[in-house]
Amino acid sequence: MATSKTGSFWLTEIVECTVDSTAVQGTIDLGAYVDVGDQQALAVEQVDFIFQRKNATNDYSAEVEQVTTLGPGVADVQITDLNPSALMVRADDNTLIASGALHIDGVNYIVTPSSDFFPDNFGKLDESRMVVNDNLYMVGELNATIAAGETLVIAARIKARIVKLSTKDWMAIAIQSTAADN
Repeated sequence: MATSKTGSFWLTEIVECTVDSTAVQGTIDLGAYVDVGDQQALAVEQVDFIFQRKNATNDYSAEVEQVTTLGPGVADVQITDLNPSALMVRADDNTLIASGALHIDGVNYIVTPSSDFFPDNFGKLDESRMVVNDNLYMVGELNATIAAGETLVIAARIKARIVKLSTKDWMAIAIQSTAADN
């Protein structure tokens, strides 16, 4: 299906959640990696999500339970290859590449990963998620009462490589991607 043009490398993006139940979107530009003329795509091998607390003095820590007050909440994050307009998509959406969730209880100081895939591992080329669009979109949301001066930072680390696809495979992926947009 695909032949590697590069070894694996990492792409990163962050979103910062500061308002309760308000989704925040980030964009990862793939224009330098995807080339229609050369049938060049991005093969996503793995996606890791990292949740951090950023306080009013811009100190970062893993103490995410201190971000919320007044009971439990959940942080959700998704990576898609079509623009969801800062909305979460359904789990069966063809544009969904990876997703994660974290339950946070700032009152009882409990943090637990949800039942979502965390991290998403696709494996090598024969199992990788092929992307032919110019951007990836990351949407994060914290559904909880956020403590004053606190921010939940969600980082995505995407392990990928540039690949060359056959004409048939390129067309199949492009058609699927276009169909998902309608």
